[in-house]
Amino acid sequence: MLKVEIRRPNIEDTKELHLLFKTVITDTFMKEGLGDRQKDIKDEIEAKEKYLASDFESNGGYRYFLIALDGNKIIGSIEFGPASVLICNCTNNAFKGLIEVGTVFVHPDFQRMGVGNLLLNAMYITLQKKGIEVFCLDSGYTRAQKIWIKKFGEPNYLLKDYWGTGNDHMIWRIKVSDLVLG
Repeated sequence: MLKVEIRRPNIEDTKELHLLFKTVITDTFMKEGLGDRQKDIKDEIEAKEKYLASDFESNGGYRYFLIALDGNKIIGSIEFGPASVLICNCTNNAFKGLIEVGTVFVHPDFQRMGVGNLLLNAMYITLQKKGIEVFCLDSGYTRAQKIWIKKFGEPNYLLKDYWGTGNDHMIWRIKVSDLVLG
């Protein structure tokens, strides 16, 4: 049985978080049949590392991470920050100014054990406490899209074949009050 702790990261977690990003992103690309796209994998990892650095530089003011630990091992992460350029462009700026929840990563050895749900619930509470009423979330990964559709329903934006034939991109707009009880 996992005993998961959710907390804010500290600078000493950087190396282990970078390894988590690399592990999860590489695994995800492999499972999506995109393992040959080494430049895309590298770019995705570097983007997440920059998000983490932004969290530390702004003390959570611009990007805000939470991490999940099993004992001393980091097994997951989630963050929020301004909606990405991709989201803004694909929504014709309808989602510009919204907070985007992203970097929802769970180490492959700990997937399907509820860690992602714990991270999401902690994030919903964090957003609520910060007075954030609406957020957006996007995904181009087919496996993740199935999870998000189950959680949030059909996306607000479905960009057919955005990443190539049969590889859609989906974007959701979600009210925090729909997710937090009380």
